[in-house]
Amino acid sequence: MEDFVVLNNGVRMPRVGLGVYAIPVNQTKDAVLTALSLGYRHIDTAQLYKNEAEVGEAVRASGIPRKEIFVTTKLWGARDYEDAKRSIARSQRALGIGVIDLLLIHWPGEDNLGVYKALEEAYQAGDVRAIGISNFVENLFPSFIKQVDVVPAVDQVEAHVFCQQKGLRKMMAEAGVVPEAWSPLGSGEHKIFGNPVLESIAKKHQKSVAQVALRFLVQSGFVIIPRTTKAKHMQENLDVLTFTLDPDDMKRIESLNNAKSLFGWW
Repeated sequence: MEDFVVLNNGVRMPRVGLGVYAIPVNQTKDAVLTALSLGYRHIDTAQLYKNEAEVGEAVRASGIPRKEIFVTTKLWGARDYEDAKRSIARSQRALGIGVIDLLLIHWPGEDNLGVYKALEEAYQAGDVRAIGISNFVENLFPSFIKQVDVVPAVDQVEAHVFCQQKGLRKMMAEAGVVPEAWSPLGSGEHKIFGNPVLESIAKKHQKSVAQVALRFLVQSGFVIIPRTTKAKHMQENLDVLTFTLDPDDMKRIESLNNAKSLFGWW
């Protein structure tokens, strides 16, 4: 399996990234620099996280050519087309990295089409390399993609072993949209750790439970962006690209799915 996916416009996106949600602002730059030094080439931030500037600082300070680092950010709270245009400009200024690799609508709102139109224009102008959506689930996704000019490259949604998004993934596959998992470990507090199925598979492969849970998502077609500030965990998360779960492992983990959000979103 390649360590990247090819988006519907030909752009290559690394399968494993560092998510910086809830990483304190004063720790973000160091966390990103550590990840980049370990081989990460994908960083996921957002306006809501209030650390776009620190991500940008780390990218610039890393010494790694800009074109080798894939940076995602997400618009938060844009009300309409004009508001979204201003919001895009704010993220561009905050990041300070030139062209943004992937720009997403963070959450559905009242004027999704108007907001997305601003993303489409930024894409067509060359200000972003790819555009997409986040948290557009089965009740919104089909109708939305039928009404836009540029099919989203990515839909970033809650996904983990207990919420595998099977129906939504089928819709995405048919539309050529890549699924990306936020909270791929369920925030680490919802029985992933200590689950007997995952523990037995982890023992079989001599991997951690977290690695098995993440590898399941990768083999299911997801891009993953687990959050951590610890170098040890960063390396373990990146290493999920180095082993494979067999069909029986996958089937056993699939049986854990209950198709419900752990956070009460749906």
